[in-house]
Amino acid sequence: MPTSTSLIPDVRTLLKKAGRLLLQILAALFLTSVAWVLLYRWVAPPATWLMLDRRAHAPIGLGYYGIQPEPRHIRYDFRTLDEVAPTVPLALVAAEDQRFLLHHGFDLDALTKAAKRNWNGDGKHIVGGSTISQQVAKNVFLWQGRSYVRKVAEAYFTVLIETLWSKRRIMEMYLSVAEMGDCTFGVEAASRRYFGKPASEVSAAEAALLAGVLPNPLRFRASNPGPVARAKQLRVLRNMRRLGGTSFVAKILK
Repeated sequence: MPTSTSLIPDVRTLLKKAGRLLLQILAALFLTSVAWVLLYRWVAPPATWLMLDRRAHAPIGLGYYGIQPEPRHIRYDFRTLDEVAPTVPLALVAAEDQRFLLHHGFDLDALTKAAKRNWNGDGKHIVGGSTISQQVAKNVFLWQGRSYVRKVAEAYFTVLIETLWSKRRIMEMYLSVAEMGDCTFGVEAASRRYFGKPASEVSAAEAALLAGVLPNPLRFRASNPGPVARAKQLRVLRNMRRLGGTSFVAKILK
C-alpha cells in the first residue's frame, strides 16, 4: 500500500504535466488569435457573430397580432476607405471617437468621464467610453453579451488590432461591419437601404445621420429619424466642422 510520502512525486508530476498542457493551450490560442487578426488585415470578414445572431432572431414585437416576420437576410457589403465618401469616416470619428488618431486603442479620458457620469447618473442610462478600436474588436471577433471575460477578451483584441493593423484598416473594418439598422451592417448597405445610393455618394448630412444613430441603431432609425436622431445628426455635423472637415480624413489615409 503506497504511503502518503510516495504519492508526492506523482502529484508533482501530474502538476507539471498539467502546467505544460495549459501553456500549450494558451500558446495555441495566442497563435490562433494572431493569425485571425492578421488574416483580417487583408481579407474582409465573411460575417460576424452579431450578424448571425440578428439573422437567427426576429426583431422584438414581430409575431404579435398574427403578423409573421419576413425571412431574415443580412445586408452587408465590405468597403475600403477609397470606396466611400470622405464624409463617412469623418462623421464616424466625429460621432464616436474624436481622439481616434491620438490613442492606441483606449481613451482613458473618455473612460474616466463615462465612469463619472454613470456613477452620478440614475443607473438607467449607461454611458460608454469605448473607442472605435474597441468597438471593432467587439464587433468583429467577439460574441454578444456583457461579462468580465468578454471585457478582457475585448481589451486583448483591441491591443492586437492596434498593433497589427493601421488606423486606416481599423476604420475600414468599423465602417463596414457596424450595425446601422436591423440586419443592416456597414455604411454601404445602410446607404443603399435608406438613401438609395452607394456610400461613395452620401452627403455630409447623410453621413452624420448614419453616424448619429450608431449608439442604438435599432431605436434611432436613419430611415425615419425623429427629433432625437435629428439632434444627434446636428451634433455630429458640428463636430465634423470642428475637426476641420474632410481634410481630417487625409490623416487616416496615411
